[in-house]
Amino acid sequence: MSGSDIVVLGRLADPYGIRGWIKLHPFGDDPLNWKTIPVWQIGREDGPWREIRLNGLKTHGDGLVVAFDDVTDRTAAEAMKGLLVGVMREQLPATGENEYYWADLIGLAVLNEAGDDLGIVAGLIETGANDVLRVVGKDGQERLLPFVDAVVLAVDTAARQIRVDWGSDW
Repeated sequence: MSGSDIVVLGRLADPYGIRGWIKLHPFGDDPLNWKTIPVWQIGREDGPWREIRLNGLKTHGDGLVVAFDDVTDRTAAEAMKGLLVGVMREQLPATGENEYYWADLIGLAVLNEAGDDLGIVAGLIETGANDVLRVVGKDGQERLLPFVDAVVLAVDTAARQIRVDWGSDW
């Protein structure tokens, strides 16, 4: 199993309570649907990843908390802080037309209408209004492009590129 087989769903944050529950910062829509996936992966971006069984997922206030089978107290939950959580790609439902998992966008080349290479999608940022592509050019320049129809003209995962309406000097 490699990290590319795993789609990252979120990051574990602070412990919640004394029975091993952990706050979860999700990186996608409909995180309550993730409770139908019984086996998750936990790890760091550069690995290693390991399987963990989900024991519970629920809303708490305006956030989420999760429980895992082998995390039964606050001390064990504290040790999980900062770890990424994900699932094997084949466990995820298929996306609809013009829907993408963030993991499928990271690494795609970003070209504008003039054919200028703006860089590679290095990550995404979730904002209240819309997601934002974090694009890093060959020169190290970082651009933040809103992931909205007015800017993103086409996403071609097969060709590994995104076409945008964005000037190279913006």
